Amino acid sequence: MSLDACAALVAKGDPDRYAALLAAPLAARARLLPLYAFNLEIARAPWVTQEPMIAEMRLQFWRDVVEAAATGAPQRAHEVAGPMADLIRGTDLPVDVLDRLIDARRRDIDRAPFSDPAALVAYLDDTGGGLMWLAARALGACAEVEPLARSAGWATGLAAYLRAVPELEARGRMPLVDGRPEAVADLARRGLARLDAARRGRGRVPATVRPAFFPARAAGVILRQAAREPGRVAAGTLALPELSRRGGLLWLSLTGRW
Repeated sequence: MSLDACAALVAKGDPDRYAALLAAPLAARARLLPLYAFNLEIARAPWVTQEPMIAEMRLQFWRDVVEAAATGAPQRAHEVAGPMADLIRGTDLPVDVLDRLIDARRRDIDRAPFSDPAALVAYLDDTGGGLMWLAARALGACAEVEPLARSAGWATGLAAYLRAVPELEARGRMPLVDGRPEAVADLARRGLARLDAARRGRGRVPATVRPAFFPARAAGVILRQAAREPGRVAAGTLALPELSRRGGLLWLSLTGRW
C-alpha cells in the first residue's frame, strides 16, 4: 500500500515526527503520513544532487503534483504523490501554503546565507509553520487554529534547524546569521516564546486536531537545551534523551497535551 510506503519513508527520514505520530489515533496517522512524506521529499530535494537544475526539477515535480490534485488532473504514479493528492482533494488543503512550502525549499538550493534575521524567520514560517498548519487543516482545523499552529510549527522547525547546523556547515553552508553563543541562545528563546504562546491557546485546539501539534513537545526539549547551552548547537549534541522521548510519547498518548 502507498500509505505503508509513506510510513517507511517518514520512519527513516524524519524519526522524531514519526515517533510523535505513534501517539496519535490511527485515523490521524492516515492523514498525516502522506503530508509528512511529502514534506520529507521536498526537504531533501535540494540535497540529493549537486546540480541546481536537477534540484529545481525535483521541486517542480511536487508543485505539479499539488496543481494536479487541486485541479483534478490525472496524477503521476508515485508512492507519495498518490496519497498526497488524495489528501489535498479530501481535506481541501490550501494550495498557497503548499506552494510556499515548496518555494522555501528553493532557498536551500542556493548556497548563499540568509541575508538577515528576518529571512530566517520567514523561512521557518513557510517551512515549520506552514507544515504544522497544513497538518492541522488535514485534521479538520478551522482558521482560529492557524496562529497557534504556525507558532508551534515555527518553534518545531527551529529546533530541527538548530540540530542540522553541523551538517549544513559540513556541506559548506552558513546556516546562522549570527553564530555567537549569545545570539544562538536568544534565537532558541524566541522559539520557546512562540511555543509557549501556542500552548497558552491549547484549549482552543479540538482533540481531533491535537496530533498535528505533537511534534512540538520534543521541540521544546531541544530548544531549552540550546537556550541553556548554545555551544551544543555547533557541537551537534542537541538530542532528545531516550527517557524523555518515551515519557513524552506516553504523555501525549494519554493526555494529548503537547
